[in-house]
Amino acid sequence: MDYITRIVDAEIDRKAQAFGGIYLVGPRGCGKTRTAKERCKTVIDFQDEDRRDGYLAVAQASPKLFLRNEPPILFDEWQDAPKIWGTVRKACDDEPEKTGVYYLTGSTSKEVDTPHTGTGRITKVTMYPMTLWETGESNGTVSLSRLFNDTAYAIDGCRNETDLDQLFFAVCRGGWPRCLALKSSSARLEIAKDYFQQIYQKDIQALDGVKRNPELARTLLWSYAGNMAALAKKSVIYADVNATFNAAPATLVSYDQALEKLFVIKNIDAWTPQIRSRTAIRTSKKHIFIDPSIGLAALGISPDYFINDLDLFGHVFENMVIRDLLVYAQAQDARVMHYRDDMGMEADAVYQLSDGRYALIEIKTGAGAIPAAEKGLLKFQKVIRKHNEEAMQNPEHPGVIYREPDQLIIICANAPVAYTTDNGVKVIPFGCLRD
Repeated sequence: MDYITRIVDAEIDRKAQAFGGIYLVGPRGCGKTRTAKERCKTVIDFQDEDRRDGYLAVAQASPKLFLRNEPPILFDEWQDAPKIWGTVRKACDDEPEKTGVYYLTGSTSKEVDTPHTGTGRITKVTMYPMTLWETGESNGTVSLSRLFNDTAYAIDGCRNETDLDQLFFAVCRGGWPRCLALKSSSARLEIAKDYFQQIYQKDIQALDGVKRNPELARTLLWSYAGNMAALAKKSVIYADVNATFNAAPATLVSYDQALEKLFVIKNIDAWTPQIRSRTAIRTSKKHIFIDPSIGLAALGISPDYFINDLDLFGHVFENMVIRDLLVYAQAQDARVMHYRDDMGMEADAVYQLSDGRYALIEIKTGAGAIPAAEKGLLKFQKVIRKHNEEAMQNPEHPGVIYREPDQLIIICANAPVAYTTDNGVKVIPFGCLRD
C-alpha cells in the first residue's frame, strides 16, 4: 500500500530541521511507524523476531554501535531497549549541527522512565488517527486555515459529496490507516473492535506493570462511550463503573490516567472568558475518544444502528469532528476548547490560534438545526460585543476587553453545500472540510 500523506508530515519535517531526534507518540495503530519509515534509510525494529535477540544484545552492551548505520535511523519499539534514549540524546549533544537524524517510535502501552528528558535534543510529536480529509471521505474543498488567513476566500457553493450512510460507516471504522489496506467493508470494521479489546485486555496492564482488572477497564470505557463528547463529570462516569464494581476513587483515577496515557481518552478544556459577571462558566472538561470508533466498539454499535438513533450519532459525530479539529489545530499551532455557561450559551468547539484569533464552532448533524445554531453563535458574539462596550465606557468595569470571534462556523453532517449566511456565519459540510 502506498504511503498516504498525513497532515502531521509538515510538522515532523519542520521539527526535523531543528532537532536531532524526533519521537512520534500517539494511539495504537495511528501510523507512527509507517510515517517514520518514509523518512529513514535504516530501520532498527526491536519487534523483528529474526533480529530481535541480536538487536537487544547490542542495545544492552554497546548501543552506540547502532549509530554507525546510514542516517536517518529509526528505532522502532525503542522501549524494549531503554538505553537507546540516552544514546540518541548524547549523540544529539555531541553533534548539535546534525538534525533530523534519529526517529523513535513505540507502543503507547509501554511506559519507560528515562534518566534524561531529551529536552532540546529529542522533540515529541503527537500523531492522531486519520481525519476524514486524509481517508478521502472529505473532498477538502473548504480549508479551515485559509478561512483565517485569506479575507477574500469564498466557500459558497462547495458541494458535499459525503452522505450520512458514509459518515455512519466512517465513525465506526475510525481513522486507522490499516483499514485503508482492506477491501472488505466488514473487515475494515474489525480493526477498531480489535484495538478496543487490546486496550482493556492487555495495554492497560502493560503500560506501567500495574495489575488492573480488564473488566473494570472495559466498563470504564463503556461509560465514557455513553457520555461521548459530553460534559459529564468524572463522578458520573465513576458511578456507572461502581454500579458493577466497588472500586476506590484512587483506583478509578489510576485507570482513567492510564487511558489518557494510552491515547484512548482525551479531555477538552473549557474556554473561560469572564464575559458575564453573574454567569457561572461550566469548566468541566469535555470527554472524547481520540477516535470515536473505540467508544462505538465498547458499545457494540455498527453503522446500521444510527439509522434509528440519530441522537446518539449527534454525539458521536461531534467527537469525530473534534478529532479532526485537533489534527488541524496541531498543524496551525492552535488549541481546541469548548464553552458552556449556566445561561445556556455554548459553543461545541472554540478553535483558537496562537496569535489570539479564534472561531466559535457549532457541530450539527442535520441541516434543519442550522438556524438555531446560527442564532446561538450570533448571540454569543453579541454578548462579547456588549461586554466590550461596557468595559470601554466604564473605567471601573471589572472585565477586560475580549477579542470578538474572527469566524462563526457551523460544521454540519448533511448540509448539501458550503455557504455563508446573511449574518456572515460559515456553514461547512464536514465532507468538505480540511486543514
